[in-house]
Amino acid sequence: MIRANGVAPGPIWAPLIPATTPPEQVETFGSQVPLGRPGHPAELAPVYVPLASDEAGRVSGAGIAVTGGQPIL
Repeated sequence: MIRANGVAPGPIWAPLIPATTPPEQVETFGSQVPLGRPGHPAELAPVYVPLASDEAGRVSGAGIAVTGGQPIL
């Protein structure tokens, strides 16, 4: 059986952000979400790990928003 799930991250602070974003936007990056800050890659891992394990064998078609409280729909 093939399972298909998705993780929809919001603003995540990564090394490419300051390298590819104008400086005036870097200062406020992620501040628009309800938590008021960008996420970090380590905050995404706990979402992916269970989906990749046998524990989620019955999970398929799920979409998980990791957006700092910002609705995605």
